[in-house]
Amino acid sequence: MIKKLLGIAPQLESDGSFRPSKVAMKLAVPKKTNYVPVEYERVSGDRTQILVILTEQKNMTMQNGKMFSTGNHPVEVILPMLHLHSAGFEFIIATPNGKPAVFEMWAMPSEDQDVLDFYQQFKSQFDIPHNLAEMEGVLDETKYAAVFVPGGHGVMLGIPEDQNVGRVLRWAHEKSLFTITLCHGPGALLSTQVEGESFLYEGYKMTVFPDSVDKQTPMIGYLPGHMPWMLCERLIELGVTIANTKADDSTCKDRQLLTGASPLAANALGELATQTLIESLSS
Repeated sequence: MIKKLLGIAPQLESDGSFRPSKVAMKLAVPKKTNYVPVEYERVSGDRTQILVILTEQKNMTMQNGKMFSTGNHPVEVILPMLHLHSAGFEFIIATPNGKPAVFEMWAMPSEDQDVLDFYQQFKSQFDIPHNLAEMEGVLDETKYAAVFVPGGHGVMLGIPEDQNVGRVLRWAHEKSLFTITLCHGPGALLSTQVEGESFLYEGYKMTVFPDSVDKQTPMIGYLPGHMPWMLCERLIELGVTIANTKADDSTCKDRQLLTGASPLAANALGELATQTLIESLSS
């Protein structure tokens, strides 16, 4: 009752899950993003497609048994795509089993028209994505420039254990395609070891949403309980160097892996990814 009066009680949704509290929404869910349009050199021809892997799962069960209403963070999905799209890149959107992509709609920036318009433009592809499980063997490296896995806590549900995700990431690595991810999205990288393979990104440096912040957010009701497992901790155990300590706008490029630290990094990562891919196609 006291938490509710203070506005730090997570808010109940109709399916029994919880979205962030009113206070957490004010502190961590801005109505407008830091997106800044950029005029890029337009790409065309071969290797101009981006495979976007989104989660189809919504609820994360926390240590206390409460469910966090999650999915794909709309800012982390859309801002990088806005930059890439403005340079002429096209998107093939997929989920692990072809079910509709789930978004944290409570995190949609309600006063950012660029984001809202882009979401509506691609909504049919988000609702009826490709089935990643059926794409193995038909992916053509002469058409693709990168694989993009956005964040949102939902990417930690199923995707880190998904064999098809692991195969796609290994395929991209072997074909020298770029992998783009941010915030909790690097959880997808764990899938590269699920078939008995060694972890593909041992020795890499990357920016990831800090465990320290995930541990603090239940205090203001952003999460309804403590995380079931910690992403940075898992990555560090596998030999990753985490480049950031804050949930900030920092990005990192290590070989063909491009990462961002948080939703605040979505704009910067979009710029970095777009410029990097344009340069790779012209070299």
